[in-house]
Amino acid sequence: MSTDRLKDVLAQARRETGKVIIGQDPVIEKALIAIFTGNHALIEGVPGVAKTLLVRTLARVLGCDFARIQFTPDLMPADITGTNVFNLQRNEFSLIKGPVFTSFLLADEINRAPAKTQSALLQAMQERVVTIDRENHPLPPNFTVFATQNPIEYEGTYPLPEAQKDRFMLKITMTAPDRAEELTLAQRTMTREAPETLLAGGAVQTVIQPQDLQELREQLSAIVIRDELIGYLVDIVRATRQHESVLVGAGPRATQSLIMAARACAALAGQDFVTPDDIKTMALPVLEHRLILRPEFEIEGLAVSEVVQQILQQIAVPR
Repeated sequence: MSTDRLKDVLAQARRETGKVIIGQDPVIEKALIAIFTGNHALIEGVPGVAKTLLVRTLARVLGCDFARIQFTPDLMPADITGTNVFNLQRNEFSLIKGPVFTSFLLADEINRAPAKTQSALLQAMQERVVTIDRENHPLPPNFTVFATQNPIEYEGTYPLPEAQKDRFMLKITMTAPDRAEELTLAQRTMTREAPETLLAGGAVQTVIQPQDLQELREQLSAIVIRDELIGYLVDIVRATRQHESVLVGAGPRATQSLIMAARACAALAGQDFVTPDDIKTMALPVLEHRLILRPEFEIEGLAVSEVVQQILQQIAVPR
């Protein structure tokens, strides 16, 4: 199966999204990797770095529906999934679908809602099905969750349980643009080239139709990954369970995620095969949110990113 169509669409999607999202090329690439592997992403960044605009733009570029939920402490599970309401005229219950019935769902500040509400997304993320009053309702085939977190404000928040974090394929960190990029953004503000104006004005082109996305995802299996590299990748994940500073390492789902992410990374680079650099590039986004450090090492200021870098340096790269 040829991957030319996949690589062409990825390049177009990256280019169209870049018209609106300034100075966030690595972020755009990771978001596309999550979408084209059929997975979900956790986005972390301070307010104002275009987290919501990123997902809205990707939905436009890929021809998918978009919905946003603002998570708050009083949000209830039924506010996400929907509920059955009695219709007096028809003398029967009818389903009022919640915002989860969409293709691209932005769960904004997901850690502001209590665990009961956060768990309403667990079944949807894993099985793409929602159960309401004991009846299963399928979600769209392109259902993708982008959940956002503020990395500096934790007052009044509820940490995500490990089972839920493990269902996010990637953790995407969005930082402020550099000076030149922020200068470009400032110059475009209040003009027809402003990011929101470009998106609203139709300057961003839709590159595929929603029904094409599944076919393109299947083409990822044609990206070759050698057995030696699969072994290298497995050794990286297994090393997280044995590192002296790690209390809880990554599980087998992380291994699967890293294989899919490396293949998509290769396709984004226009390659038909996975290289060790593709695995190294995706190791931190895939593993960062899955590792729990031992308290004594956290107190010393050790970061998960440093642990991942140590592991990458320790494991020999196959030739």
